[in-house]
Amino acid sequence: MIVVRKEDNNDFEAIHKLNKAAFENGPEAILVDKLRLSCKDFYSFVAVEDNEVVGHILFTPVIIDDCSTIGMGLAPMSVMPSHQKRGIGSQLVTYGLETLRKIGYPFVNVLGHPKYYPRFGFELASKYKLVSQWEGVPDEAFMIIVFDKAAMPKNGGVLRYMDEFNDAMQT
Repeated sequence: MIVVRKEDNNDFEAIHKLNKAAFENGPEAILVDKLRLSCKDFYSFVAVEDNEVVGHILFTPVIIDDCSTIGMGLAPMSVMPSHQKRGIGSQLVTYGLETLRKIGYPFVNVLGHPKYYPRFGFELASKYKLVSQWEGVPDEAFMIIVFDKAAMPKNGGVLRYMDEFNDAMQT
């Protein structure tokens, strides 16, 4: 049975190993470690089965240029390769989105697979005239789920992740 909960200090090493395995030694494991140190307003959840961390999702603040609205960016989300295709990622996304909606965040952004994230209510960020801070991001992969449309800027803008993401996007 999978249980999704907030990460605790005892999960850090397992989350690091999970991200290394899920992303084939990509920059995500180091990114999560850096964000945990530099960002106080993040939400990190794990999926646990038999006392083993088998999934992880992280949400960190994102801003829109010239706008006081702060939302959250979903990145990264990972599931242990041996546990993929079992709905664990969906449980993590659903749990995280519901938590952030209840807290009162107006939106969550994701740069992700265009066939995966729409099932949770994500739509093209360009619908809200939002563009990525990084050049070359495909429109269909840059998505948003809006919980409070009144909080969204009418003229859109550039949506920015925390600076730690810049290095990860270069690799």
